[in-house]
Amino acid sequence: MENIALIESFSEFKDDKLIDRVTLMAILEDVFRNALKKKYGSDDNFDIIINPDKGDMEIWRNRVVVADGEVEDENQEIALSEARKIEPDFEVGEDVSEEVKLIDLGRRAILALRQNLISKIHEHDNTNLYKQFKDLIGEIYTAEVHHVRPRVVILVDDEGNEIVLPKEKQIPSDFFRKGDNVRGIIESVELKGNKPQIIMSRTADKFLEKLFEQEIPEVFDGLIMIKKVVRIPGEKAKVAVDSYDDRIDPVGACVGMKGSRIHGIVRELGNENIDVINFTSNLPLYITRALSPAKVSSVKIDEEKKRAEVFLKLEEVSKAIGRGGHNIKLAGLLTGYELDVIREGSAIEEDDVELTEFSDEIDGWVIDEFAKIGLDTARSILNQDVADLVRRTDLEEETILEVIKILKEEFED
Repeated sequence: MENIALIESFSEFKDDKLIDRVTLMAILEDVFRNALKKKYGSDDNFDIIINPDKGDMEIWRNRVVVADGEVEDENQEIALSEARKIEPDFEVGEDVSEEVKLIDLGRRAILALRQNLISKIHEHDNTNLYKQFKDLIGEIYTAEVHHVRPRVVILVDDEGNEIVLPKEKQIPSDFFRKGDNVRGIIESVELKGNKPQIIMSRTADKFLEKLFEQEIPEVFDGLIMIKKVVRIPGEKAKVAVDSYDDRIDPVGACVGMKGSRIHGIVRELGNENIDVINFTSNLPLYITRALSPAKVSSVKIDEEKKRAEVFLKLEEVSKAIGRGGHNIKLAGLLTGYELDVIREGSAIEEDDVELTEFSDEIDGWVIDEFAKIGLDTARSILNQDVADLVRRTDLEEETILEVIKILKEEFED
């Protein structure tokens, strides 16, 4: 195969892979130099001239003329009699440049050349893809559903790049069909072998933050700052916002008239309930706002333990805790404090018993779990439905039933 014919067979890569001319030249030269090293032991004395646009290439080997019988390195030196076959007036000590045809490398070497070229181009593509998406980490990205599997959805963008949306990164209510457009953030880019795997997430706190930037002009322009976002994906979220301009109401601007601005974000997140809260450095006030819609009577803070006792009227306790305990959990995450609900002014019934009195039979962490949802006496627990207690705490049903058994025995005695 002549040099020009081989280059023509390689020209397809430039169009198919959209590689610029300079990069293709560098890859081609690298591939050919590797082939020369294998054939001749070194490529130091070779000049390679490639023009991919025209589809031609030249390889020249440079050797020094030595007297007949004194050749020590056939790749670097040429005998005088051999040199004079190229040009009859060569003398000892002169440099000889001789063109090497690819056919001289052998058919097997040429096949290896082509395979090596394909490998190098794929490596180049993967490196570029890795760098491209590494720069997009934390940004919103849209791609089309290509294939839906039980544990993962495979997406493809406009350039044909494959993006993975794992089940655990999907909002529980998400349901996708082939051809659907999906929005999420690029959460990570991992190298699997030499191929980058691009991971998308719709459950990350950052996704909600970026949706605010995209949908609310004041956030995009920097007039309103997102101080912190916490989420239970698909259920509830809390977003703390602030503004340096006193003329701007950050909560009102984010929510809009009758929720008009935030409605699109809520819909995108599968009707996730979003509380937008005014940030403040006044910690008791911040905790009070974080527990909205409950009305907090007072807050007692232990900064060393990062805990706060929140005092509420009896009718406000369930609001503070929220369905499934979501409200108090998110308020704690937003403020960075573990919140203990204390029922204000609720006298213990004459025949009731503080839950702490059972510490020799019930583990302290179990008592704490009940206290978090405002249940700190025996009767307050016995008056609850077991299924509701399972839903509102992090306790197993078996543990709750054991506690109820212990409490009932107290009153039976």
